[in-house]
Amino acid sequence: MSRAKVARKSTSIDMTAMCDVSFLLLTYFILSATAKQPDPLEVNLPSSTYKMKVPEKDIAILSIGDGKVFFEVAGPDIKRATLEKMGEQYKIQFTEEEKKRFSVIGSFGVPVQSLKQFIMMDGDGRKKSGLESGIPADSTNNQLAEWLLQSRKSVAELHGEGMRVSLRGDAKEEYPAIKKVVDILQKQKINKFSLITTAEGG
Repeated sequence: MSRAKVARKSTSIDMTAMCDVSFLLLTYFILSATAKQPDPLEVNLPSSTYKMKVPEKDIAILSIGDGKVFFEVAGPDIKRATLEKMGEQYKIQFTEEEKKRFSVIGSFGVPVQSLKQFIMMDGDGRKKSGLESGIPADSTNNQLAEWLLQSRKSVAELHGEGMRVSLRGDAKEEYPAIKKVVDILQKQKINKFSLITTAEGG
């Protein structure tokens, strides 16, 4: 006697809950992400065969081009602490809103006296404002040295580390502009720093 065959039924899995979770996660990541800030100074980097990744924290990047110097320090907590120290140094009171906005700004190049106005602008307003004349690095008004010093103090206090410094210079920049920045670094006993370059094609 032949055995009765049991009809096969296709298994169905309800994916509604999985789709809901996926879209919730996607929405969270999109809303919590911060957009990359546009680079205010166009720098044509020299090429190099040496390859080493730039660290993502405890580093300051000095961009040099068109005779101007722009400054950037990594990490929102370091940026905030550095701004507070600069405010104390130059007797400028920054509000909580200004500190919050400054912590997401990338590279900037404005005198500290124009910083409050610069912080409260949007990205397009900053480009069109004409405020980005570079950070003063003269012997009489050496704000660049102060930014370096205060950011080094902030990194040491918050992370217990020494801050690294990288120079991002335009390939066509004149030597005196680079030398002025190197002299500022050496006065603070920063004799070890890296140069940011592009990978040489091979």
